[in-house]
Amino acid sequence: MIARDIEVLVDPERMVLWIAPLFGLLVGSFLNVCIVRWPALESVVKPRSRCPQCGNLIAWYDNIPVLSWLVLRAKCRHCKLPIPWRYPLIEMVTGLIWLWAAWQYGYSLETLRAALFGTLLLGIAVTDAREYIIPDEFSIGGTALGILFAFAPFVLGHSHPHALGWREALIGAAVGFALLWLVAWLGAKAFGKDAMGGGDIKMMAMIGAFLGWQGVLLTVFLGALFGTLIFLPLKLMGREKLVPFGIFLAIGSALCWVLGPAMIEWYSRAMLG
Repeated sequence: MIARDIEVLVDPERMVLWIAPLFGLLVGSFLNVCIVRWPALESVVKPRSRCPQCGNLIAWYDNIPVLSWLVLRAKCRHCKLPIPWRYPLIEMVTGLIWLWAAWQYGYSLETLRAALFGTLLLGIAVTDAREYIIPDEFSIGGTALGILFAFAPFVLGHSHPHALGWREALIGAAVGFALLWLVAWLGAKAFGKDAMGGGDIKMMAMIGAFLGWQGVLLTVFLGALFGTLIFLPLKLMGREKLVPFGIFLAIGSALCWVLGPAMIEWYSRAMLG
């Protein structure tokens, strides 16, 4: 009986459901640092975390994801000024992303691929919303990660059914970059000004490396749809606003990861018979 209980406790499929969200919280804490420092061209390693208000170093026990924020009642221990709610929110959302990936794919490399992809999308969406910029560390670094994951099954000799092959990843990255570059070039010719940021173009290469060329097309369609639904009413009301398109591309690619195969199959049946 005891041996059976121990076997259940150490079952990898069960353990990953506990470990993944906890690790996701830690990743979310690091993601907060990346969101703040990468747009400012600062190192994410040095200096140590400090209060942005008073500059005091944050002790390790005040830097525990979510928990420290609750214990400190959302205030710095030293200056008593508020700690923005976005810090624990990003940590919790990242933890949920990692939990979902573990629940969906279990004890497999695909869990790590899905979790990191979701984390990259979250980082891009928040950074683009705050700074109107997509750091190369997210886009170019994410492209490299996607291609490495695509080659991993080839090296290991086995793969998850949902995994993307290395050819599909390379083609997807190329198509993602080329498609958005073409859109940006045509937009600049048509309107006489930049219609697409370079960060969006590099971001689509990253998305292609994770989703393949079909995922690129679906992501661009969904991103354009969501962007139009949000900003067209604002334009009609005379409220001109710069469009952080990376947010909508992130939402579209997340939906594509979760529902993409079903959406493509539905479209094929409905439109192509």
